[in-house]
Amino acid sequence: MKRILVINPGSTSTKIAVFEDNNLIVSEEVSHSMEELEKYDRLMDQIDLRKNEIEEFIGKYGYKVSDFDAIAARGGILPPLESGTYKVNEEMVDYLRNKTKIEHASNLAAVIGWELSNGEIPIFITDPVSVDEFIPESRISGIPEIERRSLFHALNMKSVARKAAKELNKKYEDCNFVIAHLGGGISVGAQRKGKMIDVNNANDEGPFSPERTGELPVGDLAKMAFSGKYDKKELKKRYIGKGGLVAYLGTNDLREAMKKAETDEYAKKVVEAMAYQIAKEIGGMAAILKGEVDAIIITGGMARNDVFIDMIKQRVSKIALIMRYPGSFEMEALAEGALRVLNNEEPAKEWKL
Repeated sequence: MKRILVINPGSTSTKIAVFEDNNLIVSEEVSHSMEELEKYDRLMDQIDLRKNEIEEFIGKYGYKVSDFDAIAARGGILPPLESGTYKVNEEMVDYLRNKTKIEHASNLAAVIGWELSNGEIPIFITDPVSVDEFIPESRISGIPEIERRSLFHALNMKSVARKAAKELNKKYEDCNFVIAHLGGGISVGAQRKGKMIDVNNANDEGPFSPERTGELPVGDLAKMAFSGKYDKKELKKRYIGKGGLVAYLGTNDLREAMKKAETDEYAKKVVEAMAYQIAKEIGGMAAILKGEVDAIIITGGMARNDVFIDMIKQRVSKIALIMRYPGSFEMEALAEGALRVLNNEEPAKEWKL
C-alpha cells in the first residue's frame, strides 16, 4: 500500500488530500480570505501560510510527513513539456520560485512540497497546464510574430481520457478523443493516440465561457485597445474575468444563467450561444482528427448540467459516442500519477530547464 499526500493550491484556497493507493482517505479545502491574501506582495510570499495549513491538516489526522511514500503536487507554469509525471528537483523549485513568467497559484505546490519533504520523500507533479504536444501546424496563428501556445486543463483532461479508454476497454495510447473541459475557462482539444495535438488556449481562443470571452474579432478588439478607454490591465480583465456570461448576464454561475433563461429570452439566447460555440469547437477538433474519433468526452463543472449538455449533444452526437465525466478529477489524477511511478508502471520524468 502506498500513501500519498496531495497538494493543490488555488487562487483563494488550498485543496489537500490523503490517498492510500487509489483510495481517498481524507480531504479538505482550506479557504483563504482576500483580506488574508492581500497582506502578501508576491504569490511566493504565501508559502509559509499554506505550508502551515497543510502541516496542521496532516497533524489533525494523525500523520507526519515521513508516513507518506510521496507528495503529489499540482504542476505550475513551467516551460512547454511532455505529458507525464515528473520528479520535483531543486532546479524546478528554483524556476517556479524565481523565474516563471506567469504568477499562478499552482506554482506554489511543488515549492511547498519540497519544503515539507525536506529530502525525506519524493515529490511529483503530473500533467501541468503547460503540457505541449502540438503538431507543427497547430502552432501557426496567421502572423509569424504570434505563435499559438499549448495551455489547457491538462491534468483533468488527461485523467478523464484515461477513464474513457478504460471504459471502452482500449489502451489509452490507441484512442482518439475530442475532450471538452467546461469550467470558468473552456478547453476543447484533439487528443490523438494519447497526445493532445491541438487545443484552444482557454484565455485567448475558443468558445466564450462563464467569465472569459474566448476568441474575439481581432479588428474590433484592436479598436478597443486603442480607444483610450482602457489601459492594458483593464482590457485584460475585460476578456479574462469579466467576459462571457459575466458580461452578458452578470453571473459566472451556469445554474443561475440557466434559471434566468427559463423566463428571459435574452438570457436563453446567450446560454444557447455558449453551447453553440462549444459544439462548433468540438466539430473543429473532430476535423483535425479526420473524423476518426473514439469518443467526445465532456468534463468540468458545467458538465453537471443536463439541460446545457443536451444543447451541445444535439449538434455533435452524430460525430461520435459522447462520454460525460462531470466535475474535476485533479486530486485523484495527481495521486494516480504518483502511484504509477511508485508502482513502476511508468518511469518518472526528469525535468531540466
